[in-house]
Amino acid sequence: MANRLASAVSPYLRSHADNPVDWFAWGPEPFEEARRRDVPVLLSIGYATCHWCHVMARESFSDPDLASWLNERFVSIKVDREEHPEVDQTYMTAAGAFTSSLGWPLTVFLTPNGRAFYAGTYFPPQAVGQLPSFRDVLTAVLDAWDNRRAQLEHDAGRIADAIAAAGRREGSPLPGDAELDAVVRELAQYEDQQHRGFGGAPKFPVAPVVNFLLDRGDPTGTATRMLDAMRDSELRDPVEGGFFRYAVRRDWTEPHYERMLYDNAGLLRAYARAGDEDTASGIAHFLLSVLRQQSGAFASAQDSESIIDGQRNEGGYYRADASERARLAPPPLDDKVLTGLNGLGIEALADAGQRLRHPEWVDAAVAAATAVLRRHRLPDGTLLRASVADRVSEAPATLEDYGGLACGLLAVALATGEQSWAEAARDLIDLVLQDGDFRVPGEGDPVLAAAGLALDADPNEGATPSGASLCSRAALRLFALTAHEPYRAAAERAMGRLAQLALEQAISFGGALAVMSELAAPLRQIVVVGPGGGLADRVRGLDGPGVLVATVTEQQAGAWTAAGFELFEGRTAQGGRETAYVCEQFVCRLPVTDAAGLEPLLVGIRSAGIGPTGTRSADDS
Repeated sequence: MANRLASAVSPYLRSHADNPVDWFAWGPEPFEEARRRDVPVLLSIGYATCHWCHVMARESFSDPDLASWLNERFVSIKVDREEHPEVDQTYMTAAGAFTSSLGWPLTVFLTPNGRAFYAGTYFPPQAVGQLPSFRDVLTAVLDAWDNRRAQLEHDAGRIADAIAAAGRREGSPLPGDAELDAVVRELAQYEDQQHRGFGGAPKFPVAPVVNFLLDRGDPTGTATRMLDAMRDSELRDPVEGGFFRYAVRRDWTEPHYERMLYDNAGLLRAYARAGDEDTASGIAHFLLSVLRQQSGAFASAQDSESIIDGQRNEGGYYRADASERARLAPPPLDDKVLTGLNGLGIEALADAGQRLRHPEWVDAAVAAATAVLRRHRLPDGTLLRASVADRVSEAPATLEDYGGLACGLLAVALATGEQSWAEAARDLIDLVLQDGDFRVPGEGDPVLAAAGLALDADPNEGATPSGASLCSRAALRLFALTAHEPYRAAAERAMGRLAQLALEQAISFGGALAVMSELAAPLRQIVVVGPGGGLADRVRGLDGPGVLVATVTEQQAGAWTAAGFELFEGRTAQGGRETAYVCEQFVCRLPVTDAAGLEPLLVGIRSAGIGPTGTRSADDS
């Protein structure tokens, strides 16, 4: 039996290399083998820090008898969902036709042409209640394959058609302020009045929704109460500062102990914007002390399990105090460097560092941006999806990678005043902006394309904004800097396709709703030019829908202008003094050089979003 996973870039795939299952990695080869042998395909999708993925691997995929049966009657494919998010998104959508309990490990059965005909998640070795055993599932699948093939293939074709139709969603009108305010009130109705957060158990941080509520000024207090509850709960690691992925119970107890880059990036932005410097500092400490790699980029996650006294232990390391941890080996990292998720971490550190005056966080964002561009940007300007150490994945980059990294680079540009980062972000968005839409350069995943399952832009959101939302957010920042109308038009078109879904399922579309909130607001720009001082301090951290703040030296303003960023044209330090320009839609008031002249110009902006101290800005006006 060939060991095809031993040399995989993904740590998750390598962890399965010694299974007796004859695993294939994702690609055309396993489907060719399934066609040759006329057998179904078992597709197993997970990730390195997924607890139940590890459990199913130990219970089922390490069983020699079951593996022998799989090898004889199936072709088996193992996929890291973080390395191939488009594969995961496509088959997660298909799995929704068979179960409402979606998650990982995702277990999908496919025809040799890649179409799903049955799916589930974790299956135990013996039946538990209504949950069948994995062996029973395999038996039923083979019975259908051998005896009801025509019906099976018909159903698989209908599901494939539904997936393709989802990728062709027509646009609808974008919501205005009244509709977005109604969404805020609706989200408040989902609040757990006793323990805060949304809904019951399990309970997730849903950072994109929290940031959307902060964009709207958090008028119901839902986001602030949730942030306070999480800060004081078991979901927060009291030693290393990061947040765990979710809590099993609705009172935020019994954490599921893996720690993800994307959750902590989103929460760092939220706590910094809310003015909670202590909690933000803890998250930044986790990113810089645990996830930061030697290159300066960030690993994607840290596992929940560690080895304590020779035994696997779920969460034992995290339940130990600082002195006990010093004697324990920490849980392993999933040390994949993912382009888009690094972009989220870069953006969070740059924004929080500037807002809370932690220049070391901004420096870390610069170092990570440098590392990702050096390693993941090809000579033609396109991106790679993932790397580990000195090896790169063959997985194609996604819209999440282009949009996420562009958002991070723009945050670095605004935090440092250096236009070169914005130029790099503009290059990325220009690559994906094709005929007015955001599309990945090239043909995307070739296997999905061959099966007719390739999506131009996946609409699904949740713990992270979608690629379409990230590209739209970056494009709106670029529009605010350049006045190049196609950037705004593309964002409007992309969000139009998500508008109906977002209004119907607000809890799952925080990233898109934040972009829609920006589109609904008037564009207001503040540029402070000259030596740092009181005016820059007064606008530091000022944000909200449609608000862009830039503080630059006079020399930097000239460099931005020369690079084609129209906002900075003619922006000089009047008489050598620090000078503020307050603009709306690129039409600027007369420049001011003192606080008394600046403050009246900021009243309307402060009433629309979060103020510099993180307090709700209605209190500032």
